[in-house]
Amino acid sequence: MEWLKGIAEIKDGSVLIKDKAAVRNKMDSLIYDAVFEADDEKRKARFLIVKEIAKACGAVPASIQGLYEELGKGYRGFTVPAMNIRGLTYDTAKAVFRKALKMNAGAMLFEIARSEIGYTKQRPLEYSTVVLAAAVKEGYEGPVFIQGDHFQFVRKNYLSDANAETTYVKGLIAEAIDAEFYNIDIDSSTLVDLSKGSLKEQQAPNYTVTADMTSLIRSLEPKGVTISVGGEIGEIGGKNSTVDEMSAFLSGFRETLDKKLTGISKISVQSGTTHGGVVLPDGTLAKVKIDFDTLRSLSDAARKEYGLSGAVQHGASTLPEEAFIKFPETGTAEVHLATGFQNIKKVVVHACRSQKAHHDRA
Repeated sequence: MEWLKGIAEIKDGSVLIKDKAAVRNKMDSLIYDAVFEADDEKRKARFLIVKEIAKACGAVPASIQGLYEELGKGYRGFTVPAMNIRGLTYDTAKAVFRKALKMNAGAMLFEIARSEIGYTKQRPLEYSTVVLAAAVKEGYEGPVFIQGDHFQFVRKNYLSDANAETTYVKGLIAEAIDAEFYNIDIDSSTLVDLSKGSLKEQQAPNYTVTADMTSLIRSLEPKGVTISVGGEIGEIGGKNSTVDEMSAFLSGFRETLDKKLTGISKISVQSGTTHGGVVLPDGTLAKVKIDFDTLRSLSDAARKEYGLSGAVQHGASTLPEEAFIKFPETGTAEVHLATGFQNIKKVVVHACRSQKAHHDRA
């Protein structure tokens, strides 16, 4: 392969790095050529090779399970950011790794949701490869946590044809694991049946499906890897979650899942946020009053009663900066950030276009 000349070679099915500095210098063009390769099979082959090059350079796909198990034992004081990157993924990830190196940070998740995979046309293999390549470009070595966010069961699809919807999500899980996503959030909170009388009956479709998907994940995970799996008890944007709802879900999940299998490591809850924020008539975002007492009580109960890392907060990037210190203080295990990244990129793109227009006029 001419495009690997001088930097790496494939020998006996493995990638051997000849010159790590040369790989870093050439990574921009390697990713560009892979992303914009017109032929599907050639594009996939390029991604696979670049991913192996990145791993050989020290950027290793990893599960955050071990850290979350320690959080479940009572260790606290920080919250892991999970960043949904929907576009300019390579450039955005490079910026994240640069900042992480400057701060000596490593506990961070790069994630993409089922819906985002669909409308951005970033399949799991492309996403994982681009993130790992960004790590190499910036000189980051160590575990890289890549996550499937909101691998969600669409309620209307499930009610119309449960088998077809389940088959689709199972296929997505298999594709993600094959691309070395070692962190996956199952979202079947959409299936909660509020017409039922008890909380456990309401949560039954949710915990049953989550247990089924967890079993599938355990059957597909590579030897030596325990994939970190997340569950969810209430669809983001609805009413705030309660400890009783969480207990109903987790007790039912434990009863349903094979006792020999490792369960979930975290639980996503609702505490007052909405994905993307609430847009007011003037285009600004409404101030959100997040219920940190809810987060604290849910995280405490998740750790003490079930050994989980704590609660997960979605839809947080539109919150004011002063709110973020509250997440570690309340024992929140993970916080999801998306919309803020898109707004930053919109400003950057607008600025670049303005500069180009000014240059053209000059």
